[in-house]
Amino acid sequence: MAQTFEEISAADFFYRNRDIAGFTNPARAIFSSMRELIENALDASDLFNVSPDIYIRLSQENETELGEVAVYTLRVEDNGSGIPPRHIPSAFGQVLFGSKYKLKQARGTFGLGGTMAVLYGQITTHKPVYVTSSTGTSKIYRYKLMIDIQRNRPLILDRKIQINKEKWHGTTVEFCLEGDYFRAMPKILEYLKQTALVTPYANITFTDPKGRLYKFTRATTKMPTPPKETLPHPYGVDVEIIQRLTRITPYRNMLDFMKMHFHRVGENTANRFLEFAGISERKNPKKLKPHEIVKLVRMMKRFNGFLPPDAGCLSPLGEELLKAGILKELRPEFVAVFQRKPSTYSGHPFIVETAIAYGGNVPKKDDIPLYRFANRIPLLYDEASDVSVRVIRSINWRRYRVSSETPIIILVHVCSTKVPYKTVGKEFIADRPEVKREILNGIREVARQLQRFLTKQEHVEKERRRLSVFSKYLPKIARFSMELAGKEKPPNIKKLLRTVRKLEKEKD
Repeated sequence: MAQTFEEISAADFFYRNRDIAGFTNPARAIFSSMRELIENALDASDLFNVSPDIYIRLSQENETELGEVAVYTLRVEDNGSGIPPRHIPSAFGQVLFGSKYKLKQARGTFGLGGTMAVLYGQITTHKPVYVTSSTGTSKIYRYKLMIDIQRNRPLILDRKIQINKEKWHGTTVEFCLEGDYFRAMPKILEYLKQTALVTPYANITFTDPKGRLYKFTRATTKMPTPPKETLPHPYGVDVEIIQRLTRITPYRNMLDFMKMHFHRVGENTANRFLEFAGISERKNPKKLKPHEIVKLVRMMKRFNGFLPPDAGCLSPLGEELLKAGILKELRPEFVAVFQRKPSTYSGHPFIVETAIAYGGNVPKKDDIPLYRFANRIPLLYDEASDVSVRVIRSINWRRYRVSSETPIIILVHVCSTKVPYKTVGKEFIADRPEVKREILNGIREVARQLQRFLTKQEHVEKERRRLSVFSKYLPKIARFSMELAGKEKPPNIKKLLRTVRKLEKEKD
């Protein structure tokens, strides 16, 4: 029997393999759908440079028996930049279409999440998605959409335009999906809490199917500096990237090609590299042959004269905002925050931020709890496979005065133009040596700060006990001294007691 060959679209591929995008079961699917739409909303607010106001409502549409999967309506509203009307159908009706393929830090990576949630809703309920959006212009656009899975194209079922009298800007997405909220509830609430921690400048409101309201109020209106789009770094390119650049470049010589298409490559660096690679600076890049392109890429990897990438394309949270988020959500007795200097792996810049919180509302647990973030996304699944967990397990915590009963939480945030995720589901970070080293050094720094705090606390407690004993026995010592000296009037110890009590208060 002859083999049959066929081509399938990207939408059809993810329809058949939705597990790899994080839609493995009804509980995980409802979590992933909420997460993807919330992250899109936060990115849109960051793009507009406005403090996010995110509203999420999840309502159950049908009565179910015990163990049955329910149908829910998920609605997410934001006050972000909105979507240009010509892009709305493709943004929610075409898999792998999006605005996040630029070389800069963003929460989303694949242009997949929001559309994948809509796709999952469609294949489980066969109902359309309703999208309302405006960029703040005089018009609001409303679309009723479905996805043509076989062709990976949006199907526009209805389109309406209305006058935007209040100059509203933002996006509202509403669709139905099958799910199991009550199994997913602990993860969803933890996700919202950690999102509020890592975006302390956001208001997040969630109404669950039982009508319970969860509010996470912003602690500050200050926002991180938005990232800038950047060019590829020579150490991070491959043959395919060079091939594409040679097709689209307007430049007629290799000198201009190197200067204008690569990050931090000036005229002197370009001249030195071309001399090192044995390529004429006057050669037309469009006339490079395949073996010359392969040679060019290999010489880029070997050349040591390129400057490292700068961090302008990154938007770390910063020590002040990260501390504000931790204080708002965890209310610890002590917090230490540290931001490492920018580093690189495979030509991709990244920054690691670490924090440690002790005491207060932080619970005591046998294992050290870890909050993991990548580009301000909380990572809640597959923790055991993450590089941060391996780093924490490799540390001898006794030297930092931390035991199994110490109430601490460690936080690790990795931000990069290309976070080294191991899966499309974006749940854990790969064990890259450069990333592992930065995380280890960051955790050690905040652990040393905690060690100093705990050492000082022990010293203070020892002094407080000593002064307490002193103040307890001082009157007895005064009386015995009076009797031994044969005097009738005891010495005046009030001034000394006042000094001791003052010292006790200072120690407290």
